[in-house]
Amino acid sequence: MAHEFKFCPNCAAPLELIAALEDGGAKERLRCVACGYTHWNNPTPVLAAVIEYEGMILLARNAAWTAKAYALITGFMEAGETPKDGIAREIQEETSLQASELNLIGVYDFQRMNQVIIAYHAVCSGEVRLSPELVDYKLTRHEDVLCWPAGTGYALADWLTSRGYEPKFADWSRR
Repeated sequence: MAHEFKFCPNCAAPLELIAALEDGGAKERLRCVACGYTHWNNPTPVLAAVIEYEGMILLARNAAWTAKAYALITGFMEAGETPKDGIAREIQEETSLQASELNLIGVYDFQRMNQVIIAYHAVCSGEVRLSPELVDYKLTRHEDVLCWPAGTGYALADWLTSRGYEPKFADWSRR
């Protein structure tokens, strides 16, 4: 398992993978033998939105992606904001749309990125103007949208199921 941190942020000594007793037993973590710092490596909360816009589902393509994949609007929470306020902000920043309704779909793990996804359904209006972070968007009918076998794809599938649609998943085995 690769670790981002190699040096202690307090004293700059090299971090070492050391087992220590914690609640529930011994746990291996990156620790500093010089000053005692522990890198907890806790998951980061990420917000996601299934956006309904003009009766369809809005999916967007990130400028950093090499594949021509489309996905939900996502973003990180800011300090001092609630998840609901954060996803409303992210929707506005990335699409210029205003959310008139926000309802929690669920919470999903995305262990590959060490994230916890907090997913909302958003009813939005306005004129779509994408941030530089996004290069394209598409509107898809509920019955035609393809989910993906990863965190936000499961949120989309759960939301479709709650609306009476049978989710269809993209086949990623051909990639």
